[in-house]
Amino acid sequence: MSDKIFIFDTTLRDGEQSPGCSMNLNEKLALARQLEKLGVDVIEAGFPIASEGDFEAVKTLAEELTEVVVCGLARTGPGDVSRAAEALAPAKRPRIHTFIATSDIHLEHKLRMSRDQVLEEVGRAVSQARGYADDVEFSAEDATRSDRAFLAEVFSVALEAGASTLNVPDTVGYTTPTEYADLIAYLKGAVLGSENAVFSVHCHDDLGLGVANSLAAVGAGARQIECTVNGIGERAGNASLEEIVMTLQTRPGVYGDVETGIRTTEIYPSSRLLSSVTGVQVQPNKAIVGDNAFAHEAGIHQDGVLKATITYEIMTPASIGRSSNELVLGKHSGRHAFRDRLEELGISLEGESFERAFVRFKALADAKKVIYNEDLEAIANDMMISVEERFELLDLVIQSGTGMSPEATVSLSVDGEKKATQASGVGPVDAIFKAIADVTQTGSDLIRYQVHAVTAGLDAQGEVTVTIEEEGRRVIGNGVHEDVMVASGRAYVHAINKLEWHKSRHQEEEPKGI
Repeated sequence: MSDKIFIFDTTLRDGEQSPGCSMNLNEKLALARQLEKLGVDVIEAGFPIASEGDFEAVKTLAEELTEVVVCGLARTGPGDVSRAAEALAPAKRPRIHTFIATSDIHLEHKLRMSRDQVLEEVGRAVSQARGYADDVEFSAEDATRSDRAFLAEVFSVALEAGASTLNVPDTVGYTTPTEYADLIAYLKGAVLGSENAVFSVHCHDDLGLGVANSLAAVGAGARQIECTVNGIGERAGNASLEEIVMTLQTRPGVYGDVETGIRTTEIYPSSRLLSSVTGVQVQPNKAIVGDNAFAHEAGIHQDGVLKATITYEIMTPASIGRSSNELVLGKHSGRHAFRDRLEELGISLEGESFERAFVRFKALADAKKVIYNEDLEAIANDMMISVEERFELLDLVIQSGTGMSPEATVSLSVDGEKKATQASGVGPVDAIFKAIADVTQTGSDLIRYQVHAVTAGLDAQGEVTVTIEEEGRRVIGNGVHEDVMVASGRAYVHAINKLEWHKSRHQEEEPKGI
């Protein structure tokens, strides 16, 4: 039988540390449910001691998810470990993931600890975690810049204290595939009792080698890969889940007789949902999930694909759940047909969320001649990731033209009370944002504004993302509408609501390790 490669998804923890990609509870829950549907083995839900928001997220996911292991991160300090255990208490399959740095660089400049002190801390922390949960993972932060003999000693202590998964992070994306494979092979031979451990890898992409390093480690005997959807994460990001999984599926046997439990047809829906949540679109030429991943421009390529897709496609769009963009429904379609089509796309909406999505669909059907699957996905994602709203955009009127200063009149619901104002700007979007800023009394700065067409065609819905910042906190808001100006207003209001959500919880940023 093939060896199982466990997929440890850290999109909600390490991925969330990407600038502007912090998520609220509803967004984390929507993504976690999709990750469970995708078939990941472990979801790292957050860092419970970092903030009340992270604690609440881990606790909620522990309560809601039943099939997947729910993991909470903790440094080796006693307070970290007990806080993680408290958040994971409701989980059916909890894992405590504790870590400490092991490189001399970190010991000298960050921890100010000796090697003996680190060994003592590892044993104590893992033993404490093992008292709360049967499933304990230990990570040696900056493992690839650590002394090998000391690293093996650290892992031996962790294993003896009760850890069952040993993670070897390339924390700063420093190693190369050959070096990394050699390190994994060395540790499997040098760590006492290694035959009882699952060796895990966690690679960052600072040199563009995150996926290559992860796969090389699998070839050397690692059996868990820590990765993120779309490769989001600190600095240059983490190893990309979709690239790892599709490489193992497309090239069976190259890295040994191994397989994952990922339902690959859920890869593209997962990627799209994450983009909607964070407002960060993947680059067009991104492997597997980019817009151009299955596009063929060159005439020679087009001719070959028309004759036989295998000439230039090593996988199919359908294999990752990327449906064709055919017309699916019209303005005369009812709730039953709408629900059936959402289910075919792997989307589940219930209650008020379904009704709101149906109203949006009918309005879109009246405005557009052609409705595509991507249109429905955009509507549904908007429903799934809605944030607790202090502000809601109700009406928007714009006056603009050659030779006149654009003016925008907006009305918003503010804590349930309707308020309206008017503003002018150098352009219509500027006028809209100034009016909204006046009503909401936001002190934020606009950092970035982007427009993306959901589908092709002149009547495509516009997907707008805005990045705003206030007092060092940066958030991304998104909005979708067939009118780009309305989408812009919605995106800006969504971002301001995110800021309000964070303010209400007084989240404190802390270093989040590995």
